[in-house]
Amino acid sequence: MDTRQAVSRRLLELCEDKNLSVHALARISAVPPSTLKNIINGGSKNAGIVTIKKLCDGLEISLYDFFNTETFKNLEQEIK
Repeated sequence: MDTRQAVSRRLLELCEDKNLSVHALARISAVPPSTLKNIINGGSKNAGIVTIKKLCDGLEISLYDFFNTETFKNLEQEIK
């Protein structure tokens, strides 16, 4: 799994945990739905940290909480 996939999975997991649709998350985060869908579906290869921060704000979590998972802790280095 690469970082892009980990971000996508984490967003879907958080939506499920908070009983939110992707569209609802986009709305409460002030992120265009197309941007969020591109992040989740792989159309966006590099989700910016500002966008992730807005999504975290909408989810009412910190960036630390977003990235503090075993998945992110165990990601392999992508630049070798």
